[in-house]
Amino acid sequence: MEPDITTLTTAEKWNYVYQFFGIKNFMDMAASPELQSRLLPLKIVFIIFTLLFLFYVLYFYMNSSYLRYQFMQDVSEFFSWQAYGLKEINKRWKRITKKVEGGSEQELKLAVIDADDLLYQIMDEKGYEGETFEQLLEGVGRKIVANQEEVLYAHKLRNSIVYDVDYKLDVKIAQKALTDYENAIKSIAIA
Repeated sequence: MEPDITTLTTAEKWNYVYQFFGIKNFMDMAASPELQSRLLPLKIVFIIFTLLFLFYVLYFYMNSSYLRYQFMQDVSEFFSWQAYGLKEINKRWKRITKKVEGGSEQELKLAVIDADDLLYQIMDEKGYEGETFEQLLEGVGRKIVANQEEVLYAHKLRNSIVYDVDYKLDVKIAQKALTDYENAIKSIAIA
Protein backbone atom coordinates (compact mmCIF):
# COMPACT_ATOMS: atom_id res chain seq x y z
CA MET A 1 0.00 0.00 0.00
CA GLU A 2 1.29 3.45 -1.01
CA PRO A 3 1.79 5.92 1.87
CA ASP A 4 -0.11 9.20 1.86
CA ILE A 5 2.50 11.67 0.54
CA THR A 6 0.81 14.70 2.07
CA THR A 7 1.38 13.41 5.60
CA LEU A 8 5.09 12.62 5.13
CA THR A 9 7.91 14.88 6.29
CA THR A 10 10.44 16.20 3.79
CA ALA A 11 13.01 13.55 4.72
CA GLU A 12 10.42 10.80 4.38
CA LYS A 13 9.37 12.16 0.97
CA TRP A 14 12.98 11.99 -0.26
CA ASN A 15 13.34 8.44 1.12
CA TYR A 16 10.18 7.50 -0.76
CA VAL A 17 11.53 8.98 -4.03
CA TYR A 18 14.89 7.24 -3.54
CA GLN A 19 13.20 3.87 -2.94
CA PHE A 20 10.76 4.31 -5.82
CA PHE A 21 13.56 4.92 -8.37
CA GLY A 22 16.05 2.53 -6.75
CA ILE A 23 18.43 5.35 -5.95
CA LYS A 24 18.74 4.38 -2.31
CA ASN A 25 20.07 0.91 -3.17
CA PHE A 26 22.53 2.41 -5.68
CA MET A 27 23.73 5.03 -3.17
CA ASP A 28 24.18 2.38 -0.49
CA MET A 29 26.19 0.22 -2.90
CA ALA A 30 28.35 3.17 -4.13
CA ALA A 31 29.08 4.27 -0.57
CA SER A 32 29.87 0.77 0.69
CA PRO A 33 33.33 0.42 2.25
CA GLU A 34 34.03 -2.71 0.17
CA LEU A 35 33.55 -0.89 -3.16
CA GLN A 36 35.44 2.15 -1.94
CA SER A 37 38.44 0.05 -0.94
CA ARG A 38 38.46 -1.59 -4.40
CA LEU A 39 38.28 1.81 -6.13
CA LEU A 40 41.04 3.40 -4.05
CA PRO A 41 43.90 2.52 -6.48
CA LEU A 42 41.84 3.86 -9.39
CA LYS A 43 41.12 7.06 -7.46
CA ILE A 44 44.83 7.53 -6.77
CA VAL A 45 45.67 7.07 -10.45
CA PHE A 46 43.08 9.67 -11.49
CA ILE A 47 44.29 12.11 -8.83
CA ILE A 48 47.86 11.74 -10.12
CA PHE A 49 46.73 12.30 -13.73
CA THR A 50 44.74 15.36 -12.64
CA LEU A 51 47.71 16.84 -10.81
CA LEU A 52 50.05 16.15 -13.76
CA PHE A 53 47.59 17.70 -16.18
CA LEU A 54 47.20 20.76 -13.96
CA PHE A 55 50.99 21.05 -13.64
CA TYR A 56 51.50 20.91 -17.43
CA VAL A 57 48.73 23.42 -18.11
CA LEU A 58 50.28 25.87 -15.64
CA TYR A 59 53.78 25.16 -16.99
CA PHE A 60 52.81 25.91 -20.59
CA TYR A 61 50.83 28.98 -19.59
CA MET A 62 53.81 30.38 -17.71
CA ASN A 63 56.27 29.61 -20.51
CA SER A 64 54.11 30.88 -23.35
CA SER A 65 53.72 34.51 -24.21
CA TYR A 66 49.93 34.24 -24.45
CA LEU A 67 49.20 34.69 -20.75
CA ARG A 68 51.84 37.37 -20.38
CA TYR A 69 50.44 39.20 -23.41
CA GLN A 70 46.84 39.03 -22.18
CA PHE A 71 47.76 40.07 -18.66
CA MET A 72 50.04 42.91 -19.73
CA GLN A 73 47.48 44.18 -22.21
CA ASP A 74 44.78 44.36 -19.55
CA VAL A 75 47.08 45.98 -16.98
CA SER A 76 48.34 48.50 -19.52
CA GLU A 77 44.82 49.47 -20.58
CA PHE A 78 43.67 49.75 -16.97
CA PHE A 79 46.45 52.05 -15.78
CA SER A 80 46.80 54.18 -18.91
CA TRP A 81 43.07 54.61 -19.55
CA GLN A 82 43.64 54.10 -23.26
CA ALA A 83 43.63 51.22 -25.73
CA TYR A 84 46.60 48.86 -25.68
CA GLY A 85 49.41 50.12 -27.89
CA LEU A 86 48.03 53.65 -28.06
CA LYS A 87 50.61 54.87 -25.56
CA GLU A 88 53.49 54.07 -27.93
CA ILE A 89 51.62 55.64 -30.83
CA ASN A 90 51.04 58.79 -28.77
CA LYS A 91 54.77 58.97 -27.97
CA ARG A 92 55.67 58.72 -31.63
CA TRP A 93 53.03 61.29 -32.52
CA LYS A 94 54.45 63.72 -29.94
CA ARG A 95 57.88 63.36 -31.57
CA ILE A 96 56.29 64.27 -34.89
CA THR A 97 54.52 67.33 -33.46
CA LYS A 98 57.79 68.51 -31.87
CA LYS A 99 59.23 68.71 -35.37
CA VAL A 100 56.32 70.93 -36.38
CA GLU A 101 56.98 73.25 -33.44
CA GLY A 102 60.44 73.92 -34.84
CA GLY A 103 58.73 75.75 -37.67
CA SER A 104 61.34 75.23 -40.40
CA GLU A 105 60.35 73.83 -43.76
CA GLN A 106 62.74 70.88 -43.40
CA GLU A 107 61.24 69.89 -40.06
CA LEU A 108 57.72 70.13 -41.50
CA LYS A 109 58.76 67.88 -44.38
CA LEU A 110 60.21 65.35 -41.95
CA ALA A 111 57.05 65.49 -39.84
CA VAL A 112 54.86 64.71 -42.88
CA ILE A 113 57.15 61.83 -43.91
CA ASP A 114 57.21 60.43 -40.37
CA ALA A 115 53.42 60.69 -40.02
CA ASP A 116 52.98 58.82 -43.30
CA ASP A 117 55.42 56.13 -42.17
CA LEU A 118 53.62 55.79 -38.82
CA LEU A 119 50.24 55.39 -40.51
CA TYR A 120 51.67 52.80 -42.93
CA GLN A 121 53.24 50.86 -40.04
CA ILE A 122 50.00 50.86 -38.04
CA MET A 123 47.96 49.64 -41.01
CA ASP A 124 50.51 46.91 -41.65
CA GLU A 125 50.63 45.83 -37.97
CA LYS A 126 46.83 45.70 -37.78
CA GLY A 127 46.89 43.14 -40.60
CA TYR A 128 45.33 45.10 -43.42
CA GLU A 129 46.29 43.66 -46.77
CA GLY A 130 47.90 45.50 -49.61
CA GLU A 131 51.30 46.12 -51.12
CA THR A 132 51.01 49.87 -51.50
CA PHE A 133 49.87 52.61 -49.15
CA GLU A 134 46.73 53.13 -51.24
CA GLN A 135 45.80 49.43 -51.11
CA LEU A 136 46.30 49.31 -47.35
CA LEU A 137 44.14 52.39 -46.87
CA GLU A 138 41.48 50.92 -49.14
CA GLY A 139 41.55 47.74 -47.04
CA VAL A 140 40.91 49.73 -43.88
CA GLY A 141 37.58 50.98 -45.20
CA ARG A 142 35.55 54.13 -44.85
CA LYS A 143 33.91 53.08 -41.59
CA ILE A 144 37.24 53.31 -39.80
CA VAL A 145 38.90 56.12 -41.77
CA ALA A 146 36.24 58.53 -42.97
CA ASN A 147 38.76 61.01 -44.41
CA GLN A 148 40.41 58.66 -46.93
CA GLU A 149 40.60 61.28 -49.69
CA GLU A 150 42.39 63.71 -47.41
CA VAL A 151 44.81 60.99 -46.28
CA LEU A 152 45.51 60.07 -49.90
CA TYR A 153 46.17 63.74 -50.65
CA ALA A 154 48.54 63.87 -47.68
CA HIS A 155 50.27 60.76 -48.99
CA LYS A 156 50.70 62.40 -52.40
CA LEU A 157 52.13 65.42 -50.59
CA ARG A 158 54.59 63.10 -48.84
CA ASN A 159 55.58 61.57 -52.19
CA SER A 160 56.16 65.05 -53.61
CA ILE A 161 58.42 65.85 -50.66
CA VAL A 162 60.37 62.60 -51.01
CA TYR A 163 60.81 62.60 -54.80
CA ASP A 164 61.23 66.33 -55.42
CA VAL A 165 64.11 67.76 -53.40
CA ASP A 166 63.20 71.34 -54.34
CA TYR A 167 59.52 70.99 -53.36
CA LYS A 168 58.27 74.08 -51.49
CA LEU A 169 55.95 73.07 -48.66
CA ASP A 170 53.22 75.43 -47.52
CA VAL A 171 52.82 75.50 -43.72
CA LYS A 172 49.01 75.40 -43.80
CA ILE A 173 48.96 72.46 -46.22
CA ALA A 174 51.48 70.59 -44.05
CA GLN A 175 49.44 71.21 -40.90
CA LYS A 176 46.25 70.06 -42.67
CA ALA A 177 48.05 66.89 -43.84
CA LEU A 178 49.31 66.21 -40.32
CA THR A 179 45.82 66.66 -38.90
CA ASP A 180 44.47 64.20 -41.47
CA TYR A 181 47.21 61.73 -40.62
CA GLU A 182 46.52 62.11 -36.89
CA ASN A 183 42.79 61.43 -37.34
CA ALA A 184 43.49 58.36 -39.47
CA ILE A 185 46.14 57.04 -37.06
CA LYS A 186 43.86 57.36 -34.04
CA SER A 187 40.90 55.80 -35.89
CA ILE A 188 42.92 52.78 -36.98
CA ALA A 189 44.75 52.38 -33.67
CA ILE A 190 41.55 52.05 -31.63
CA ALA A 191 39.67 49.96 -34.22
